[in-house]
Parts: sequence; C-alpha cells; structure tokens
Amino acid sequence: VQFVESGGGLVQPGRSLRLSCAASGFTFSNYDMNWYRQAPGKGREWVAIAYINGMTNYADSVKGRFTISRDNAKNTLYLQMDNLKPEDTAVYYCHAGSESTFRNFWGPGTQVTVSS
Repeated sequence: VQFVESGGGLVQPGRSLRLSCAASGFTFSNYDMNWYRQAPGKGREWVAIAYINGMTNYADSVKGRFTISRDNAKNTLYLQMDNLKPEDTAVYYCHAGSESTFRNFWGPGTQVTVSS
C-alpha cells in the first residue's frame, strides 16, 4: 500500500489550497476515504470523509470551507480548502478504511501552514 500526498504548503489567510492523495496497492473504490489533520501539540483530528457510495461529511470546523472528493478511476482523493484560517495549520493525512474488512491505511502526511 502506498500513498503519495501533494498540494500542501504555506498560504496566507483567506486563500485556497487543494490537497491530493494518490493511492495504490489496494482496491481504492472499496474503501471509505478520510482526511485527518494534526496541529502542533495536539491530537489527530478527523476532517472529512468521502464514503464508498459517494456521500460526504465534514467536521464542523471546516464545514462550508472544505470540499472532499474522490476519483475512483484515478485512485485519488482530494481536499479543496478555501478561506483558510491560521487554525487550519496542521499536517494533513489521508486515510483509507474498510468497514467490511476492518483494514485501514494512512498516508505520510503533507504540511499546510496558514500564516500572513
């Protein structure tokens, strides 16, 4: 199993970033896909989920600003982040989880820093 995460970086408040997570080594379409984040000195926090059936859900802290999507043909998960705030600064991780097999996999993480 391998994940390649990209799109992180330094951005000013109010701007946008788009994260990508390209996956391989498992059947992407059979897994619910999540984004998590971990800010300095804090625990890992769930951000958003794209279910196998295409439905999505978000943490209250990002609802209305972030959009999760998946492209099963490309085995890739995305996170469009708009109107970024300094409190969004964190390492962002993609995660694959299967309710039927209980297997789950984590990406290596990509740093997002929101600062003026």
